[in-house]
Amino acid sequence: MEKPKNKKTPPFASGKVVDNYDLLFTYWRVAREQGREDLVDKAMLKDEDYTRLREIVANKTRINLWDLLEELTDIFIDRIDEDIAYMAASRLGYNISRGDARRLVARLMAAWLIEAGEYWNVVKIT
Repeated sequence: MEKPKNKKTPPFASGKVVDNYDLLFTYWRVAREQGREDLVDKAMLKDEDYTRLREIVANKTRINLWDLLEELTDIFIDRIDEDIAYMAASRLGYNISRGDARRLVARLMAAWLIEAGEYWNVVKIT
């Protein structure tokens, strides 16, 4: 699977769902600057995330990408720190609320899981 040209993506991401992961990378950077390596760890994909993705898609022949993104975003949101997300978003010039920044970072994690899930043959993006 090819990564988008000249775009930085997390491991196993293809850029098929999201072509810009800058906010996620900035979230990790800000968390590290604040001495919060624990938040960096929470914002990384784990084996249980792949297990959850498998469970969600297991008995479905098709699933709407938007619905899957929403379901996974709702799962990831508790792992994202609102203040760090807001600082990261502000650094990139976003003019959004803390809650919206948190949700956007969680959505990037959801997209990353879907893309990585395709790499590992858990889902097929069409």
